[in-house]
Amino acid sequence: MEVEPEEKELKAAGAELLTDGRRGLRIHGWEIETLKRSILTSSNFEQWEQKLQTSHLPEMVFGDSLLALKHMRTGVQIHFNAFDALAGWKKESLPPVEVPAAAQWKFRSKPSQQVILDYDYTFTTPYCGSETIEIGTEKHEGEQKCEESNGLCWEDSKEQIDLVSLSLKEPILFYDEVILYEDELADNGISLLTVKVRVMPSCWFLLLRFWLRVDGVLMRLRDTRMHCVFSNSENPIILRESCWREATFQSLSAKGYPTDSAAYNDPSVICDRLPIILQKTQKLRIPGNL
Repeated sequence: MEVEPEEKELKAAGAELLTDGRRGLRIHGWEIETLKRSILTSSNFEQWEQKLQTSHLPEMVFGDSLLALKHMRTGVQIHFNAFDALAGWKKESLPPVEVPAAAQWKFRSKPSQQVILDYDYTFTTPYCGSETIEIGTEKHEGEQKCEESNGLCWEDSKEQIDLVSLSLKEPILFYDEVILYEDELADNGISLLTVKVRVMPSCWFLLLRFWLRVDGVLMRLRDTRMHCVFSNSENPIILRESCWREATFQSLSAKGYPTDSAAYNDPSVICDRLPIILQKTQKLRIPGNL
């Protein structure tokens, strides 16, 4: 779904659309942009395998697609991309999910070779975003850790994202969804990583979602939500909520839920049926001087 705001709504909110063919907008000191490109070519696919030191990647990797939110005054940029997400998958290296159909998957990635499923073929990632600080022509890359020299620190917080305010009927100035990677697990389910962003006159809000369904076996949902209110444009505060949910089809059946995979096509509908495995909220204060 693409939302085209009216010019009067943009003007009233102090926002302006990006130009030069770019998709996004500027508002209250933020530049928010999405980029949607085609899947990796075979040569780029091989380059990614070498960089990630793996011979396995999802069927469809949208390597040049991204969502970027840049705070113009400080150069702080929060962005979401497939490479960093897959680096997280490689580092976490979960054990492969046992599936009854595993014997049929021996040729799932390269027909000329027998593939042993000794890796996490679901491409589950702990990824919750990337950070960059642009100072002049320099870029400093860093993970979300307090000890990073870039001065950014996600602190544990008891605050929660105000979902009530998000449900208010505000004009949507900008909305977009970007697919980062997808794999149909040899027609035995779905592994999908997407990020959605919504910008209103009062705030921006995004959802990074990893959704996994291994038919008849397991469902896994890893959501990261970020929210920034425009009340302090100079030194904004961003709340980040992470919630991981997971359940086997067997455990859902024991609770009386259906076991037909067709009943679980939409993670938003069945989210509350999946028990929470991990949940935490963090706060990022963008410092006044970097």
